[in-house]
Amino acid sequence: MKPATSSVSTVRNTARVVRAPKRPSPYVSAAQTKSLLASSLAARNERLQAADMVNTDDAAGIAATTRVTINAWISKGRAIGLTQTRRGFRLPVWQFDPQFWDVIPKLSKALGTTEGWTILSFLETPLGGLNGKTPKMAIEQGLTDRVLDLAAAEGT
Repeated sequence: MKPATSSVSTVRNTARVVRAPKRPSPYVSAAQTKSLLASSLAARNERLQAADMVNTDDAAGIAATTRVTINAWISKGRAIGLTQTRRGFRLPVWQFDPQFWDVIPKLSKALGTTEGWTILSFLETPLGGLNGKTPKMAIEQGLTDRVLDLAAAEGT
């Protein structure tokens, strides 16, 4: 006896698969990431060693207070303290000048952060809203209210 043959025939799918053009990946490679992090670390270390930076002991001497108070000010956003790879902070000495002293806590509040690198980056980055000046330069030129408005806009 012969096996029964199926009366169902196989239908082939003749639809063409259309593939989207290959786009470059939006992610960087591991090598590019490593290079970016290394250059970032180098830039941070260079900034920490700049001539306008002091340690917490020197900052305490300038402000006629203690290192403990300086550390408390940093944690509250009263002073800009930059974390190092080792223990302790480095601080931009110019923040103790009268024109900056009252602005730093307002700036910290407007930006919504007490993180020193973020605050310093804001102060040292040229902004279109200041015609290419840095907020630090604008404060030195008496444009404190404009800087605080821009910080508030960025902090939201």
